[in-house]
Amino acid sequence: MKKTNVMLDSISAVKKFVNIVSKYDYEVDLASGRYAVDAKSIMGIFSLDLSKPIQLTAHTDDADKFFDEIKEFIAD
Repeated sequence: MKKTNVMLDSISAVKKFVNIVSKYDYEVDLASGRYAVDAKSIMGIFSLDLSKPIQLTAHTDDADKFFDEIKEFIAD
């Protein structure tokens, strides 16, 4: 399991992010406060508070390529 924080500050950023995440067959979750949603769900992402960084959890040990693809969204 690998974790980082991401910032999704526009509709186009969310769409691009979901398109990238959807290419991977492992689960990826986003958590904001008490709420956690599937990172492949555009509607789920829009239910979170997007004004601050969101915690991303990739349920795999081999996330290097994935993290490289989403580096523009990483807010660490």
